[in-house]
Parts: sequence; C-alpha cells; structure tokens
Amino acid sequence: MIRAKEVRLVGEKSEQLGVMPLYQAREVAQKHSLDLVEVARTAMPPVCRLMDYGRYKYLQTKKDREARKSQKLSMLREIRLRPKIGEHDFNAKARKAKSLLEDGDKVKVTIMFRGRENTHPELGLKLLDRMWEVLKEISSVEKQPTREGARLHIILTPLASQRIKAKEEVEKEQDAKA
Repeated sequence: MIRAKEVRLVGEKSEQLGVMPLYQAREVAQKHSLDLVEVARTAMPPVCRLMDYGRYKYLQTKKDREARKSQKLSMLREIRLRPKIGEHDFNAKARKAKSLLEDGDKVKVTIMFRGRENTHPELGLKLLDRMWEVLKEISSVEKQPTREGARLHIILTPLASQRIKAKEEVEKEQDAKA
C-alpha cells in the first residue's frame, strides 16, 4: 500500500539504512523476512520501517490490556436520603458515603421529597449542606445541588490525595500479608 517511489528505510533496531527506491526497500525486507511498514507518510521522503508486523500488533494489544488492568473505573454511586431522616440513619448514610469516596468512587447524594415535602426544598438543601460538612475533608463538589422534579442532587468526588493514601494503605496491607 506504499505509494511513494523513494523511501527512507529504518532497520529493525532503529538504525538508518538510507534513502532508496521502493522496490529495493521491499527486497531488503524480503531478504530479512520482515514486513515493510510506512511509519511517516507525510515526511519527504516517506519513512518506512522493517519490522515483524504481526509481532508488533501482538505487543500493542498486550500493552493495551495491561494498561486497562491498572485502570480503576470510577463509578457513580448513589446515597438516598429523605428530608425527615433520623440522626442515626443520617450518620449511617454518611459513613457509607465516606467509605465509597475512600474507595475512589463518586457519590451522588439524593434527597427524595414526597407529597407536601416538595414545598420545602430548603430542608433538603440544609441536609445536603450537612452531608457536605461531614465529607468535606475527603471530597469535593463536582456538581452543585440541582433539583429534578421531586429530587435534589449533589455529586461529590474523592480528593486525589485521598486516593493516593488509600492505594498506599492497600499496598502496605498486601506487603504485610506477603
């Protein structure tokens, strides 16, 4: 699929083999039992490289798989509250939200209103502020309180420093077990 008449050839170990006609570059690739791959089409002359293309693609997919393994998907978890929640229940929900944030997940705190409770959204805002006060040392507000129908939401994200600390603690525990 290479259309240029002349190419700059680069060897398998990144050594420069010089500028040569395309047919000669193909002969060199065939002689070494390698593929001729165009690396920089826009260069003058285009740059081609000698490589085992199948092996290259295999290593790329392997590297991508490893990168995906090390990524942690940040999930959005939801904690639901009612405006007339009791003190103990509120503290239990706050502890659960704190553990989710420490695990690196985002937390959506939702206040659900029913019936006449809809006429007093300020009670829900006070409750969200109280939750934020409890969690402010380990989280930041990603989305300010918004009202959608009979619900009031706020989204909290874990602070980066907390994630780093949590990872270090997990590594220490794994080292202690080993």
